[in-house]
Amino acid sequence: MAHRLITDLKPGERLEDQVFLINQKDLRTTTQGSLYIHAVLADRTGQLPARMWQATEKIYEFMPEGGFMRFTGRCENYKGSLQFIIDGVGEASPESIDLGDFLKKTTRDIEQMWARTVAILSENIKHPHVKALVNEFLADEALMQKFRTAPAAVQLHHSFIGGLLEHTLTLLEAAVRVIPLYPKLSLDLILAGLFLHDLAKTEELGYDTNFKYTEEGQLIGHVVKGAMRIEQKAAAVEERTREPFPERIKWALQHIVVSHHGRYEFGAPRLPATPEAIAVHYLDNLDAKINIYLSEIEGDRDPASIWTNYNRGLETKVYKPDVLGDRSGRAGN
Repeated sequence: MAHRLITDLKPGERLEDQVFLINQKDLRTTTQGSLYIHAVLADRTGQLPARMWQATEKIYEFMPEGGFMRFTGRCENYKGSLQFIIDGVGEASPESIDLGDFLKKTTRDIEQMWARTVAILSENIKHPHVKALVNEFLADEALMQKFRTAPAAVQLHHSFIGGLLEHTLTLLEAAVRVIPLYPKLSLDLILAGLFLHDLAKTEELGYDTNFKYTEEGQLIGHVVKGAMRIEQKAAAVEERTREPFPERIKWALQHIVVSHHGRYEFGAPRLPATPEAIAVHYLDNLDAKINIYLSEIEGDRDPASIWTNYNRGLETKVYKPDVLGDRSGRAGN
């Protein structure tokens, strides 16, 4: 049977042998002492909280976290949100699974975005050492293939196939428009920093069956790994050119990477200490936050409410009305 997308499900609807991806699962105990399973099911349109009452440890172990299963049960409204009550589970054969139902993908053309990204970097970066370093990354086809397809996050902003490329290109487009207003800033460093700031998410995030952190991502993370990548590519430039790579340029770019989260509590090993680093931080934060706000509106399931549910990351609900009626008319870059 055709997959019913989570965004289309309604309270009272019953599902038979519906395949879902299991993002999370927990075995919990009710106040009466019986076991139940709390799970988060998912497809490319969103996530669906689920519960299975009268559960057992055997059923819990049978459900693969990060894998697929067939579910039978019913949808119901719980405190204004949809949840799924699981009546039964079964194995899902690989041939019955269409990954396109489960992994969200950018709505934009990946090859066009990639061509525009290369064009902005090639046409605007003038300093020979910065250009050489960026070209060293661009020439790494295996890495760039991952860059073109990776998500930018597991759950927050641009969490879809091609999300990292889309996020990076938007930042580059913003920089070539905004940074010329500040002629004392180095556009070369900012463009290179924007290109490199999240590039190691290609190694931090996995996206074969679902969006998740890799073992390397959990242990090292994209910020530290990004700084390490710059060290490696600068050494490769030195070997190719037989000339030393200027350390201060390397440090400036590494600093942009390690400070782009902006605050220690957000995972930044260092706070932005250069004008270029603070520019990268705010451009990055602007695009990420706008994407989250728009995603909250687009993913809201209650057409009767003018507010979304409360978002802990934003610390607010989002006001949904398009008061001027022109949001949908604005084309992407």
